[in-house]
Amino acid sequence: MIDHPTRDAGFGVYVHWPFCASKCPYCDFNSHVRHQPVDQERFLAAFRREIAHNAARIPGRTVTSIFFGGGTPSLMKPETVAEILDAIGGAWSVDPGAEVTLEANPTSVEAERFRGYRHAGVNRVSLGVQALNDPDLRRLGRMHSVDEALAAVKVAASIFERYSFDLIYARPDQTPEAWRAELERAISHAVEHLSLYQLTIEPGTWFERLHKAGKLTVPDDDTGRALYDVTQEVCELRGLPAYEISNHARPGAESRHNLVYWRYGEYAGIGPGAHGRLVTGNARLATATEKHPETWLERVERDGHGVIDEEVLTSEAEGDEFLLMGLRLKEGIDPRRYTAFTGKALNERRLRNLEEEGLIRIDGTRLRVTKKGFPVLNAVIAELAA
Repeated sequence: MIDHPTRDAGFGVYVHWPFCASKCPYCDFNSHVRHQPVDQERFLAAFRREIAHNAARIPGRTVTSIFFGGGTPSLMKPETVAEILDAIGGAWSVDPGAEVTLEANPTSVEAERFRGYRHAGVNRVSLGVQALNDPDLRRLGRMHSVDEALAAVKVAASIFERYSFDLIYARPDQTPEAWRAELERAISHAVEHLSLYQLTIEPGTWFERLHKAGKLTVPDDDTGRALYDVTQEVCELRGLPAYEISNHARPGAESRHNLVYWRYGEYAGIGPGAHGRLVTGNARLATATEKHPETWLERVERDGHGVIDEEVLTSEAEGDEFLLMGLRLKEGIDPRRYTAFTGKALNERRLRNLEEEGLIRIDGTRLRVTKKGFPVLNAVIAELAA
């Protein structure tokens, strides 16, 4: 039994598969294209070793969620997924009701693998649909059509108890009216969960180059706000309210793995470029592994793990992270946990000012950001953490 202020948030395992069939122009994730087949057996052996390394550092945990992210984990063979899950089960106890999610691209070829993933132990998939508009899919660099995406959603619904899909909005030339119609269509295919992300121009991406060259224009701030407002309105009316700033679900269908992050639980990061938060003794460690897949592979084969950065977080850093993650949630935070991390209470004057401005609400033991506050969430967090 570990003893830290958010010990009840659960313990997750994140597994990063870094390979993609192609690199999307908006993506700044740790993803890599390989034109030769990836040696999955060799990578599997390395995943096993890194799992064992983490288990030796933090034994006795009970896994409440597992998430295969990427990259494109649906490029993994179902047998590889099964072996990784077996390794996790051998390293720690796994809760019988653990959520096991795999991110997938909705191409017809990958949809055919879904039954194999279900047999391997995956019980939830997250589909990278991104748009229900073929011209925008091409502009986003996606390799599927709308028809293929919806066919994959249908297959997922027939195999998995739970599924979700992602959409990107605030795309070039997108209007609130067009987004409303697209979102209504998406919700008609979504049973319980949608992740809806506003397009941002990330450093180092192809979109950044186009944007700097004046060849890519995204909606201005006013239009972006209107698109955000449409998102909240439509989802709430259709029974998928926001439980986190970019995630919407029917009550009870929230992503349990992401709740581990946002509630500031403990999680192990496995694979190239994976991040973790491990609690050892009374210290919380921030870990990060080597990003380059083949370099990570060599490190694990040599050292038993691919960690290249490890930091013992100060109490102030823990408090800042707790605010940064927890205030993204509609449920908010218990300020007493912030005090437990930092040894000090949140500033009463700042709390009062934010409450008077209508940006936060304090109700009993909960501090929540309001609907008015969410569009300026970063400013709210900065004020509280100052």
